[in-house]
Amino acid sequence: MIRIQQLGQQFNATKSTLTIQDSRSGKKYEIPISNNFIKASDLEKIKDDNGSIIRSYDPGYMNTVNCTSKISFIDGDNGILEYRGYPIEQLAEKSTYLEVAFLLIYGELPTPLQYDKWCKKIQTHTFVHQDLYGLLSQFRYDAHPMGMVISSLSAVSTLHPEANPALSGQNIYADQKSRNKQIHRMIGSITTITALAYRNRIGRQPNQPHQQLGYVDNFLYMMDRLNESNYTPHPTITKVLDILFILHAEHELNCSTSAVRHLTSSGVDIYTAIAGAAAALYGPKHGGANEAVLRMLEKIGSKQNIPQFIENVKNKKALLFGFGHRVYKSYDPRAKIVKQLAYQVFDLVGKDPLIEIALELENIALNDKYFKDRSLYPNVDFYTGIIYKALGFPTDMFPLLFAIPRISGWLAHWCEFLDDPENKIVRPRQNYQGYKTRDYVPIDQRKQTDAYIHAPSTSFSTRRNVSVKK
Repeated sequence: MIRIQQLGQQFNATKSTLTIQDSRSGKKYEIPISNNFIKASDLEKIKDDNGSIIRSYDPGYMNTVNCTSKISFIDGDNGILEYRGYPIEQLAEKSTYLEVAFLLIYGELPTPLQYDKWCKKIQTHTFVHQDLYGLLSQFRYDAHPMGMVISSLSAVSTLHPEANPALSGQNIYADQKSRNKQIHRMIGSITTITALAYRNRIGRQPNQPHQQLGYVDNFLYMMDRLNESNYTPHPTITKVLDILFILHAEHELNCSTSAVRHLTSSGVDIYTAIAGAAAALYGPKHGGANEAVLRMLEKIGSKQNIPQFIENVKNKKALLFGFGHRVYKSYDPRAKIVKQLAYQVFDLVGKDPLIEIALELENIALNDKYFKDRSLYPNVDFYTGIIYKALGFPTDMFPLLFAIPRISGWLAHWCEFLDDPENKIVRPRQNYQGYKTRDYVPIDQRKQTDAYIHAPSTSFSTRRNVSVKK
């Protein structure tokens, strides 16, 4: 709360209060407001006749602030996204992903000397522990790459016990050098782990990292090289992917970033925390959204089918993916940039038929009162899936192409959480509506309930169950 009060003073915010009158008791309470915030613990002053404290109820944290951050700023009404004060449009045009990663984590853009050392450190850590090769080789050929990566990230914590607070002391990350080691290792190794998952998925031997290539070039090299001695990814593809990495690097307290802060609050090692964040990103409502967009466009099939699809969406018979956002009530600024990138890709590899469906769908939706009234504008996921498909990435790789750059945002929040003395272990309150105290009933005296306990059975189980019945 001290931070909020300081922020209010910084902007010359006038001192004000929120007056709350409890109709149950008639009592009035003056709750201090600072910079348009109230302190949730001030609500503890309000109690009923039994002394029970009033709580705010906010499923999904729709209107709850749980931290003070300086990493990214979003103005959803005006379509603004900034990293450490820099507009995303400027960074996408002028910067590189590794420079942006440095900015997010350390707060400022690097000098030439810092940038050179930063890149070398990360490149060094693209070489991973040999045991990870063995681990990834044990996954089935049809295992989802995201599942492989999540498991591998978690396994990294067991390969570096010296970096685990549970084994080396809770203050291990207070040492900046130790913290930097994990940052270099995480950003460097994620591209290698992802490439290994991809190669395992397609049944090919892994490629070792190439020390003379840049971050994105090296990632594409590890994924795509066969037996060429001088394989180099196309510069346009590298540049497009680098910009996409910038756009996906950070986005405030989204589901996966909140997971990093939540897990970090327990004191767990950074690798387990990042694995948990990647697991959150795996979901179709988060990192899997661009995959859902692609499947939606494929299901629509042609421009002629769009009007009927739109009607189905309005009648809640179909889901519209790639439109609307929790925070943006206007056009997602990242979507504008991605749309431009799509044409660069098409000029190189050819136009994907789905782009025509996407453009027509966007045009209709932007001019339809139903969508305008609900602020359903294209978001960053709408065009990224089409770009990835045009570049030949399998659909199940899409969440990984999101996870690689988001690592830097997760690490920035990890560092900020560790340095913030106001942060505590996360423990939300619940609204308990279950049974009150009741006595245990012996099994032979219990009444039948309506609990549904059946589950699907395979054909094998069906045959077996019939055979063993008496």
